[in-house]
Amino acid sequence: LIIAGKMDIGDRMILSQKSPHITLQQVAQHAGVSRATASLVVRGSRSISEATRNKVYDSIRELGYVYDRGAASLRSRSSSTVGLIIMELANSFYSELLVGVHHELDKFGQTVFLGTTFDSYDVQERLISTMLEHRVGGIILSAVPGSQPATIRRIQLLGIPVVLVGRQVSDTQCDYVGIDNVAGGKLATNHLLQLGHRRIAFLGGLSQMSSWQGRKQGYTAAFQDAGLEADPSLIRESRATLQCGVDLVQQIMHEPNPPTAIFCYNDIFAIGAMMKLKEMGIVPGQDIAIVGFDDITEASILSPKLTTVSSCIRAMGKYAATLLHERIEGLTDDPRTIILEPQLIIRESCSTNSRTH
Repeated sequence: LIIAGKMDIGDRMILSQKSPHITLQQVAQHAGVSRATASLVVRGSRSISEATRNKVYDSIRELGYVYDRGAASLRSRSSSTVGLIIMELANSFYSELLVGVHHELDKFGQTVFLGTTFDSYDVQERLISTMLEHRVGGIILSAVPGSQPATIRRIQLLGIPVVLVGRQVSDTQCDYVGIDNVAGGKLATNHLLQLGHRRIAFLGGLSQMSSWQGRKQGYTAAFQDAGLEADPSLIRESRATLQCGVDLVQQIMHEPNPPTAIFCYNDIFAIGAMMKLKEMGIVPGQDIAIVGFDDITEASILSPKLTTVSSCIRAMGKYAATLLHERIEGLTDDPRTIILEPQLIIRESCSTNSRTH
């Protein structure tokens, strides 16, 4: 009987009739070691001491656990390829993330198999199916808005490790790497409040995304901490694309009482907004203040240069790759979360001369 449960492919097992429900976790507990250590022992790692190996082997014999070498070999052949599923490469956030992932996985001789969803749930599901068919060793996923726990469990039930990056999926048990979006939202909004702005819009992003929820929470908290109240009419959702930045800023600036400052969900949206504002004769940094989020390469070469919140993008990719590699190798047990601290990068789009009324 081969049981595929909540475990790595390499830890699948053939169970004897004597004890049909024994798991590697039970072996580890019986031996008094971690599951990661037990996994290394059964895979023949030389990094484990002889005394520890003997304890694990004694527990294996006593409990009747039999390691599936065939499944382990299958995993060994597949783990040289890792899947990375992102929104698109046109957004520099994701190309920078790819660089961080690639550089780290290259150290382990692993190749990145890339897929882009364009934030489509159906495309994401097809990409996952394709990667599973190609027996990738693990998947790093920037989940599309509205992704469900079933998507993650589908991968895990096949014994494939998955690491979420940038966007969380509720009610899941897997590794996650992201930025502190609440802190980032507060940094951006506090900066604008300190410059004297009170009508501050929060534009772009979709409320189904954990990143949007965090940034909006930080935006609201900054107002509350200042003893002020944010105008809910200045919070507008949309896809976080260049074109949506163009469209949404045009819409809000034509209203009777437009904002004097805008906190954009991300830099790509902010770039689109600034392009349209300049077309409308409104000069960012002089007539209106703009703050983005991510600190992509283009943010520092625009005119005016964009004030933004750094997402530590390459570091995010590096940590996601490290977590996935450790999970593939059976070096970790419980899911881990890494939250990076954002940094406000002050440039020209929020000049102290910009209008506040």
